[in-house]
Amino acid sequence: MDILGIDIGGSGIKGAIVDVATGEVKTERYRLETPEGAKPADIAETVDQVVKKFSYRGPVGIGFPAVVIHGVCYSAANIDASWIGINADELVGNVTGLPVHTVNDADAAGVAEMRFGAGRGIDRGVVIMLTIGTGIGSAVFTDGHLVPNTELGHLEIRGKDAERRASDAARKRKNLSWEEWADRFQEYLETIEKLFSPDLIILGGGASKEAELFLPHLFTRAKIVPARLLNQAGIIGAAIYAKEQG
Repeated sequence: MDILGIDIGGSGIKGAIVDVATGEVKTERYRLETPEGAKPADIAETVDQVVKKFSYRGPVGIGFPAVVIHGVCYSAANIDASWIGINADELVGNVTGLPVHTVNDADAAGVAEMRFGAGRGIDRGVVIMLTIGTGIGSAVFTDGHLVPNTELGHLEIRGKDAERRASDAARKRKNLSWEEWADRFQEYLETIEKLFSPDLIILGGGASKEAELFLPHLFTRAKIVPARLLNQAGIIGAAIYAKEQG
Protein backbone atom coordinates (compact mmCIF):
# COMPACT_ATOMS: atom_id res chain seq x y z
CA MET A 1 0.00 0.00 0.00
CA ASP A 2 1.33 3.43 -0.98
CA ILE A 3 0.76 6.34 1.42
CA LEU A 4 1.91 9.95 1.43
CA GLY A 5 4.23 10.68 4.35
CA ILE A 6 5.09 14.26 5.28
CA ASP A 7 7.80 15.42 7.68
CA ILE A 8 7.33 18.92 9.08
CA GLY A 9 10.48 20.53 10.44
CA GLY A 10 11.56 23.95 11.60
CA SER A 11 13.17 24.72 8.24
CA GLY A 12 11.47 22.46 5.69
CA ILE A 13 8.31 20.50 4.93
CA LYS A 14 9.16 17.32 3.02
CA GLY A 15 6.93 14.65 1.51
CA ALA A 16 7.04 11.49 -0.59
CA ILE A 17 4.93 8.46 -1.44
CA VAL A 18 5.96 5.41 0.59
CA ASP A 19 5.29 1.70 0.16
CA VAL A 20 4.48 1.00 3.79
CA ALA A 21 4.88 -2.76 3.36
CA THR A 22 8.57 -2.43 2.41
CA GLY A 23 9.56 1.06 3.59
CA GLU A 24 10.55 1.97 0.02
CA VAL A 25 10.20 5.62 -0.92
CA LYS A 26 8.47 5.43 -4.31
CA THR A 27 8.88 9.04 -5.48
CA GLU A 28 11.38 11.86 -5.36
CA ARG A 29 11.17 13.71 -2.09
CA TYR A 30 9.42 17.07 -2.50
CA ARG A 31 10.50 19.89 -0.18
CA LEU A 32 9.09 23.32 0.54
CA GLU A 33 10.40 25.88 3.01
CA THR A 34 8.57 25.97 6.32
CA PRO A 35 6.60 29.25 6.26
CA GLU A 36 8.13 32.00 8.37
CA GLY A 37 6.68 31.86 11.85
CA ALA A 38 5.31 28.32 11.26
CA LYS A 39 1.74 29.36 12.06
CA PRO A 40 -1.06 26.77 11.78
CA ALA A 41 -2.89 28.11 8.73
CA ASP A 42 0.36 28.64 6.80
CA ILE A 43 1.68 25.16 7.52
CA ALA A 44 -1.67 23.58 6.61
CA GLU A 45 -1.60 25.42 3.29
CA THR A 46 1.98 24.28 2.62
CA VAL A 47 1.03 20.67 3.37
CA ASP A 48 -1.81 21.05 0.86
CA GLN A 49 0.74 22.13 -1.75
CA VAL A 50 2.70 18.93 -1.10
CA VAL A 51 -0.48 16.85 -1.45
CA LYS A 52 -1.29 18.55 -4.76
CA LYS A 53 2.27 18.04 -6.03
CA PHE A 54 1.66 14.28 -5.89
CA SER A 55 -1.99 14.50 -7.09
CA TYR A 56 -2.62 12.31 -4.06
CA ARG A 57 -5.97 11.16 -2.71
CA GLY A 58 -5.73 8.98 0.36
CA PRO A 59 -4.69 9.02 4.01
CA VAL A 60 -1.81 11.34 4.88
CA GLY A 61 0.72 10.72 7.65
CA ILE A 62 2.41 13.75 9.19
CA GLY A 63 5.44 13.81 11.48
CA PHE A 64 5.18 16.99 13.55
CA PRO A 65 7.61 18.73 15.96
CA ALA A 66 5.35 18.64 19.01
CA VAL A 67 3.91 16.37 21.64
CA VAL A 68 0.91 14.96 19.77
CA ILE A 69 -1.83 13.01 21.55
CA HIS A 70 -4.78 11.79 19.46
CA GLY A 71 -3.99 14.45 16.86
CA VAL A 72 -3.87 17.34 19.33
CA CYS A 73 -0.65 19.34 19.83
CA TYR A 74 0.44 19.86 23.42
CA SER A 75 3.77 21.61 22.79
CA ALA A 76 5.40 23.71 20.09
CA ALA A 77 9.08 23.09 19.32
CA ASN A 78 10.46 25.34 16.56
CA ILE A 79 6.90 26.23 15.49
CA ASP A 80 4.48 28.94 16.57
CA ALA A 81 3.07 28.60 20.10
CA SER A 82 -0.45 28.97 18.69
CA TRP A 83 -0.26 25.29 17.72
CA ILE A 84 -0.75 24.29 21.35
CA GLY A 85 -4.27 22.93 21.76
CA ILE A 86 -4.92 22.62 18.03
CA ASN A 87 -6.10 19.35 16.53
CA ALA A 88 -3.65 19.04 13.65
CA ASP A 89 -5.56 16.12 12.14
CA GLU A 90 -8.69 18.23 11.83
CA LEU A 91 -6.96 21.44 10.72
CA VAL A 92 -4.88 19.90 7.96
CA GLY A 93 -7.66 17.46 7.05
CA ASN A 94 -10.06 20.35 6.47
CA VAL A 95 -7.58 22.12 4.19
CA THR A 96 -6.58 19.04 2.17
CA GLY A 97 -9.94 17.26 2.21
CA LEU A 98 -8.11 14.06 3.18
CA PRO A 99 -7.88 11.90 6.33
CA VAL A 100 -4.81 13.11 8.23
CA HIS A 101 -2.92 11.31 11.01
CA THR A 102 -0.34 13.34 12.94
CA VAL A 103 2.41 11.93 15.14
CA ASN A 104 5.47 13.34 16.89
CA ASP A 105 8.16 13.70 14.23
CA ALA A 106 10.93 11.88 16.08
CA ASP A 107 8.54 9.06 17.01
CA ALA A 108 7.79 8.71 13.29
CA ALA A 109 11.48 8.52 12.43
CA GLY A 110 12.08 6.02 15.22
CA VAL A 111 9.27 3.75 14.08
CA ALA A 112 10.76 3.73 10.57
CA GLU A 113 14.25 2.88 11.83
CA MET A 114 12.92 0.10 14.06
CA ARG A 115 10.83 -1.34 11.24
CA PHE A 116 13.18 -0.98 8.28
CA GLY A 117 16.47 0.56 9.43
CA ALA A 118 19.18 0.42 12.08
CA GLY A 119 16.85 -0.98 14.77
CA ARG A 120 15.29 -3.69 12.64
CA GLY A 121 15.01 -7.00 14.47
CA ILE A 122 15.89 -5.55 17.87
CA ASP A 123 13.02 -6.47 20.17
CA ARG A 124 14.81 -6.61 23.53
CA GLY A 125 16.29 -3.82 25.63
CA VAL A 126 16.14 -0.04 25.28
CA VAL A 127 16.73 1.69 21.94
CA ILE A 128 16.83 5.48 21.65
CA MET A 129 16.62 7.27 18.32
CA LEU A 130 17.82 10.88 18.32
CA THR A 131 17.08 13.16 15.38
CA ILE A 132 19.57 16.00 14.97
CA GLY A 133 18.31 18.98 13.00
CA THR A 134 16.73 22.32 13.85
CA GLY A 135 16.17 20.77 17.28
CA ILE A 136 16.83 17.37 18.83
CA GLY A 137 14.00 14.87 18.68
CA SER A 138 13.83 11.54 20.46
CA ALA A 139 12.05 8.22 20.17
CA VAL A 140 12.42 5.66 22.95
CA PHE A 141 11.68 1.96 22.52
CA THR A 142 11.62 -0.68 25.22
CA ASP A 143 11.52 -4.29 24.02
CA GLY A 144 10.46 -2.97 20.62
CA HIS A 145 7.55 -0.88 21.93
CA LEU A 146 7.47 2.89 21.47
CA VAL A 147 7.21 5.15 24.52
CA PRO A 148 5.65 8.16 22.73
CA ASN A 149 6.33 11.88 23.01
CA THR A 150 9.53 11.71 25.07
CA GLU A 151 10.93 15.03 23.73
CA LEU A 152 14.39 14.47 25.21
CA GLY A 153 15.80 17.41 23.28
CA HIS A 154 14.32 19.54 26.05
CA LEU A 155 16.35 18.00 28.84
CA GLU A 156 18.06 20.81 30.71
CA ILE A 157 21.84 20.96 30.38
CA ARG A 158 23.77 23.91 31.82
CA GLY A 159 20.51 25.75 32.38
CA LYS A 160 19.30 25.46 28.77
CA ASP A 161 17.30 23.04 26.65
CA ALA A 162 19.80 20.52 25.31
CA GLU A 163 18.84 21.33 21.73
CA ARG A 164 19.80 24.98 22.27
CA ARG A 165 23.39 23.80 22.78
CA ALA A 166 23.67 20.60 20.78
CA SER A 167 21.32 20.61 17.77
CA ASP A 168 22.61 20.97 14.22
CA ALA A 169 21.08 24.46 14.18
CA ALA A 170 23.20 25.31 17.24
CA ARG A 171 26.32 24.04 15.43
CA LYS A 172 25.59 26.31 12.48
CA ARG A 173 24.60 29.26 14.65
CA LYS A 174 27.85 29.06 16.64
CA ASN A 175 29.90 28.21 13.54
CA LEU A 176 31.34 25.15 15.27
CA SER A 177 33.47 22.50 13.61
CA TRP A 178 32.04 18.99 13.76
CA GLU A 179 34.61 18.10 16.43
CA GLU A 180 33.69 21.15 18.53
CA TRP A 181 30.01 20.34 18.17
CA ALA A 182 30.65 16.70 19.11
CA ASP A 183 32.00 17.87 22.49
CA ARG A 184 28.63 19.47 23.20
CA PHE A 185 26.69 16.48 21.92
CA GLN A 186 28.85 14.15 24.00
CA GLU A 187 27.69 15.94 27.14
CA TYR A 188 24.10 15.43 26.04
CA LEU A 189 24.68 11.73 25.35
CA GLU A 190 26.18 11.26 28.80
CA THR A 191 22.94 12.64 30.28
CA ILE A 192 20.86 10.31 28.11
CA GLU A 193 22.91 7.29 29.21
CA LYS A 194 22.71 8.27 32.87
CA LEU A 195 18.90 8.49 32.70
CA PHE A 196 18.01 5.58 30.40
CA SER A 197 20.95 3.14 30.12
CA PRO A 198 20.11 2.33 26.49
CA ASP A 199 21.48 -0.68 24.63
CA LEU A 200 21.50 1.12 21.27
CA ILE A 201 21.50 4.78 20.23
CA ILE A 202 20.53 5.62 16.65
CA LEU A 203 21.45 9.07 15.32
CA GLY A 204 19.20 10.42 12.58
CA GLY A 205 17.92 13.71 11.20
CA GLY A 206 19.69 15.96 8.73
CA ALA A 207 23.05 15.75 10.51
CA SER A 208 23.12 11.97 10.08
CA LYS A 209 24.28 12.47 6.49
CA GLU A 210 27.59 13.69 7.94
CA ALA A 211 27.91 10.98 10.60
CA GLU A 212 31.46 10.05 9.61
CA LEU A 213 32.57 13.56 10.58
CA PHE A 214 31.38 13.39 14.19
CA LEU A 215 30.77 9.76 15.22
CA PRO A 216 34.51 9.11 15.83
CA HIS A 217 34.40 11.86 18.47
CA LEU A 218 31.48 10.37 20.44
CA PHE A 219 31.97 7.79 23.19
CA THR A 220 29.12 5.85 24.80
CA ARG A 221 28.61 2.63 26.68
CA ALA A 222 25.73 1.83 24.36
CA LYS A 223 26.36 0.94 20.75
CA ILE A 224 25.88 4.11 18.69
CA VAL A 225 25.12 4.03 14.96
CA PRO A 226 23.86 6.37 12.24
CA ALA A 227 20.30 5.94 11.02
CA ARG A 228 20.11 3.84 7.87
CA LEU A 229 17.14 5.70 6.45
CA LEU A 230 18.88 9.04 7.04
CA ASN A 231 16.54 12.02 6.74
CA GLN A 232 13.85 9.98 4.96
CA ALA A 233 12.97 8.19 8.19
CA GLY A 234 10.42 10.81 9.25
CA ILE A 235 8.55 10.54 5.96
CA ILE A 236 8.55 6.74 6.05
CA GLY A 237 7.45 6.59 9.69
CA ALA A 238 4.65 9.12 9.14
CA ALA A 239 3.30 6.98 6.31
CA ILE A 240 3.49 3.85 8.49
CA TYR A 241 1.62 5.68 11.26
CA ALA A 242 -1.18 6.69 8.87
CA LYS A 243 -1.53 3.10 7.69
CA GLU A 244 -1.73 1.79 11.26
CA GLN A 245 -4.46 4.28 12.16
CA GLY A 246 -6.67 2.59 9.59
